[in-house]
Amino acid sequence: MKRLFTGLMAASMAVTSLVGCSTSNAASETAAAAVETKAAVETSVAEEGTAPKYVFLFIGDGMSYPQIQSTSDYLGALNDEDYFMAQPSLEDNEGAILDGPEYLNFMNFETAGSAVTYDSNSFAPDSASTATSISTGNKTYSGSINVDETGTVSYETITEKVHEQLGMKVGVISSVNLNHATPAAFYAHQASRSSYYDIGLEMIDSGFEYFAGGGLLKPDGHDKDNPSENLYDLAEAAGYKVTKTQADAETVTADDEKVILIDENLADSSAMAYELDRTEDMWALADYVEKGIEVLDNENGFFMMCEGGKIDWACHANDAASTIHDTEALADAVQVAIDFAKDHADETLILVTGDHETGGLTIGFAGTDYDTYLTLLESQKISFAKYDSDYVAAYKENKTSFEDVLKDIETLFGLKQSGDEGDKLVLTEYELDQLKTAYEKSINETETGYAEQAEYVMYGTYEPLTVTITHILNNKSGVSFTSYSHTGLPVAVLADGVNAEVFDGYYDNTEIYNKLADMLCVQ
Repeated sequence: MKRLFTGLMAASMAVTSLVGCSTSNAASETAAAAVETKAAVETSVAEEGTAPKYVFLFIGDGMSYPQIQSTSDYLGALNDEDYFMAQPSLEDNEGAILDGPEYLNFMNFETAGSAVTYDSNSFAPDSASTATSISTGNKTYSGSINVDETGTVSYETITEKVHEQLGMKVGVISSVNLNHATPAAFYAHQASRSSYYDIGLEMIDSGFEYFAGGGLLKPDGHDKDNPSENLYDLAEAAGYKVTKTQADAETVTADDEKVILIDENLADSSAMAYELDRTEDMWALADYVEKGIEVLDNENGFFMMCEGGKIDWACHANDAASTIHDTEALADAVQVAIDFAKDHADETLILVTGDHETGGLTIGFAGTDYDTYLTLLESQKISFAKYDSDYVAAYKENKTSFEDVLKDIETLFGLKQSGDEGDKLVLTEYELDQLKTAYEKSINETETGYAEQAEYVMYGTYEPLTVTITHILNNKSGVSFTSYSHTGLPVAVLADGVNAEVFDGYYDNTEIYNKLADMLCVQ
């Protein structure tokens, strides 16, 4: 009965959320028939509305309420002159009052909904399965992209449908690899998200007009001794203009018809740099959205999916500062869509959501009680990944002393051995011992003396020194993580523009697809 009731409710939602179609499509008719047969609800169809001509779907990978709120609170704290004086632990607040968060642009959208994220085998799902739910309206196993649980049945994506049925142009942008799980879920169909070369082939075969962001994984195939034809070469042969420099990307126009823009400054795993590491002369996610609009705009409209993928990677590593900066970068990208919509108010829908939550991020830590010191995160000047590549690697090679490492830690993360009274960045003896143990583990491969399980809780699969630094800074700031993996939290679904109201409520993530498909009238 439980599964039957769930199915009936889903069918009801599919019927009542119809917007923009003058006649019921096949899916809605099937749902209506099921509801009528079971007498669970009365069938109804919403009044005819207007389908959006321009659809922006922003996905913060790993971004749920904690990532959004911690970024908002951090920005609010930075602009609050007496933030530290308003702490509950102080006997005398001297009249200080917390100003509160600074809302991100999408927090002010007209509609706020929530989506449940479980997949076919986990309440803590992965990006492949959750992106499949968003792009096709179907559940599947973690690790699978747009196929059923057997891996033998493929699901057509919302982007494939609007491209084929409506003639809309399609753009896919990601700050991580373009054949990574979330972007792949809008054009590929694979039983394993790790089939990067095959996913790349499907990307080329999609015919979508605009791809931009991180580099392709395994562009020469998975066998180094027997390489396959290079994906970039295949893309050019298929009519794509491929650019790998910012100067070339700037020259791209709609006249190029089909383009793949690879960021010039690729960082860890051939992804774009973390926002915290990006310099002013480097393109941000927002620049790729702006260029995408230029390439895609046409009389039939377009559908653009833009992923802030490094939010997820930062949360996996428990790097709160990098998480916040990449969430800000996503908001900057959303602003480009908001500005576009000002001139196309009656034709544009903007959605901002996440695929799942990563890291179990929370605002509050046992060591700070009810106090938070979020502005301490401003002391971090470099991402965990850049610290690993630019500093820890050299420490290992040169066997850098702990004392010299501490000097870098103070410069790059603000953590120090001594300071003025009340300086929240001064390390306690306990924290200094943690750093020393992690340093010995990372640099000299010295055993910690802890059980394997305890070590995993402390370091996960990350560089012990680096993750210990971020843990200490996080906790001093009053934030913490519970996991190095994903969690089962629901994600926000924030909508603005044409038909935004249909995204109100608390529903399954498959409904994001259903609502889009219904309003766009695709089968």
